[in-house]
Amino acid sequence: MNNSITQDNQNDNQISKTIKRFFARFHVASALKTAGAYHKKGTSVTQIFQYLFLLIFSNRSMYMNLLSGRNTPAFAKDTVYRFMKSTQINWIRFTTILASRIIKDAVVPLNNADRENVLCIDDSMFERNRSKKVELLAKTYDHAKHAYKSGFRMLALGWTDGSTFLPVNSILLSTDNKKSRVNEAVSLDKRTIGYKRRRLSMTKGTEAVLELLKAAKTTGIPAKYVLFDSWFSSPKPLHAVKNLGYEVIGMIKKTPKMFFRYNGEELSLIDICKRNKKRRGCSNWLTLLSAPCHPCYNPN
Repeated sequence: MNNSITQDNQNDNQISKTIKRFFARFHVASALKTAGAYHKKGTSVTQIFQYLFLLIFSNRSMYMNLLSGRNTPAFAKDTVYRFMKSTQINWIRFTTILASRIIKDAVVPLNNADRENVLCIDDSMFERNRSKKVELLAKTYDHAKHAYKSGFRMLALGWTDGSTFLPVNSILLSTDNKKSRVNEAVSLDKRTIGYKRRRLSMTKGTEAVLELLKAAKTTGIPAKYVLFDSWFSSPKPLHAVKNLGYEVIGMIKKTPKMFFRYNGEELSLIDICKRNKKRRGCSNWLTLLSAPCHPCYNPN
């Protein structure tokens, strides 16, 4: 029993040292301050954040950590709760800044100049079936299970160079339909980040993606392309992403109502595919991929 406790303490000390080196190398404290996480008095925000990191990598909850008396922090648990519930911290900005520093300092220097960098967008179901009082909890359709679940759509933006993948930022999406929302948001000052984050969660996914991409663009994350699924591939979002300075790679929706300019003509995807029959032994539409094709859309 004593040997087990000693081993656990040694592991916790090693994890703590690794976290401190990570915080120092990528200047996590300054990223927190830039995102609006700073203390006016009392415990440092960096100490609280390091403690939360230690809980995650030691695979323990704060309750069990306080109950066992190991690595007990110098601050009360209410301090952690107030930090987590703060409406002044821009977590999208923080994770984007941190990802940018890791990419530029630890990943890009290891790559050669001809490697392409890509931003990837995808959404998944974030279930909260047992929750009853979560703000903006909604009945959301799960396309994988073909059923409605209580929870959110988790829209995530990631960066990859083909070998390494890093998450950049994310947001939980509710719905703008009041009938589908289980709970409403609490009343907040409209000038706070918390209020803006709640408003953003009730917008369409195509609009929320643009906010995530703008955050990545602001921090200078190196990327030339944006990769996403067919749910985002409509003319207006494609042009919006193009206006941000990114090229788009995505599967086009198969619909006769959407037209693309292909070799000087405005054609639907079905007509374009008919003109480019699949080659025997090839799994790709080689002719289609090599031809100029972009969506026809007039924003006015």
